[in-house]
Amino acid sequence: MNTTARMGATSAILAGCAIMSIAMGARQSFGLYLESLAQGFGHSLGLIAFAIALHNLAWGFAQPFAGAAADRLGPAPVVAVGAVLYALGLALVALSDTTTALLVGMGVLVGMGVSCTTFGVVMASLGRVVAPEQRSMAMGLASAGGSLGQALFVPLAQGVNNHSGVTASLLTLATCLLLAAPLGILLGRAPAAAVAAEPDMTWRSAVRQAMVHRSFRLLTLGFFTCGFQLAFIGTHLPAYLTLCGMPSGSGAMALAVIGLFNMLGSWACGWLGGRLPQQQVLGWLYLLRGGVILLFFLAPKNGPVLFAFAAAMGLMWLGTVPLTSALVARLFGVRHLGMLFGLCFLSHQLGSFAGSWSGGLVFDLTGSYGLVWIATALAGFVAAALHFPIDARPSQTVSVTAAAPAP
Repeated sequence: MNTTARMGATSAILAGCAIMSIAMGARQSFGLYLESLAQGFGHSLGLIAFAIALHNLAWGFAQPFAGAAADRLGPAPVVAVGAVLYALGLALVALSDTTTALLVGMGVLVGMGVSCTTFGVVMASLGRVVAPEQRSMAMGLASAGGSLGQALFVPLAQGVNNHSGVTASLLTLATCLLLAAPLGILLGRAPAAAVAAEPDMTWRSAVRQAMVHRSFRLLTLGFFTCGFQLAFIGTHLPAYLTLCGMPSGSGAMALAVIGLFNMLGSWACGWLGGRLPQQQVLGWLYLLRGGVILLFFLAPKNGPVLFAFAAAMGLMWLGTVPLTSALVARLFGVRHLGMLFGLCFLSHQLGSFAGSWSGGLVFDLTGSYGLVWIATALAGFVAAALHFPIDARPSQTVSVTAAAPAP
């Protein structure tokens, strides 16, 4: 890679980190608003949880289209449109107390906005502008950027919410999203060499190829668990800690710790994915996640236990994303990476919908989160069993020169 290409790749990585930091940082703060929206706007906990779950579902269904648009048009217009939609959704929730505003704003508009400003667009763009052997690491760095945003924006959202109320807090996040709108320009366009060695197949052919590929199906099924676990914990951990008698700021502290440790975890997973079989790293990641979640649920709830749980989960929080996206690129190349990762990510978001909504639904029915904590832990063990058998050899229709060297 020449100097100009290296500078372009560096700029793209930095821009990807910044976009992910703002978009994911704002999203990870949503769990802090459960009580504020319930008390200030009169919404039920179940309705708010459903709205958050709905944005995960809208994100999932919009992701293949956002990824395909970025594949065809480049990331700049997609990121710009997504940031504006994201900001409008947050503003709508902040300025109206109706059920329609909550569902359309937090559900549909935020979901569409996140699909254009996070993994499916940013990761796919980086996958095309960096060298194959650096792909996993670059994606890990961008994922770490999302964690930095979690560490920065969760305390910001909590502080503004406590000082000025939920409306001011949501409008602050909306303003930050608008600042991210032009950053997609720096993600760049894929150099011709990135896809020249790959077959010039249509998107329909690429989808058909992926759907019949056993490893893609296993990867997609396993990704459901990641969405379920992260959405349940991110949405309901603050309320669960309050039920356990912990101080009101414990939830924000735990989410911030998760974000801080995930900066290291995402980088480490990206680094490991460039040196070890990515499917094996994913299998161990899900196995360890399931064990940590189960131990936390069974353990007494106090400050040291919460910190240890948040730190351990942080190390494994978003590490699945660079590994999964790099594995999709390895299997099928980068020509249609945004769309194919988007299809895989749809499963993740179906899991996110289930994780967010089931937490509120089960609590409304039983007055406890216990059943969902157990299900969240068991799902990790199932996902591990799905990932270990994955065959990571590139598809026969993808040129070997377009894939990273075999680990």
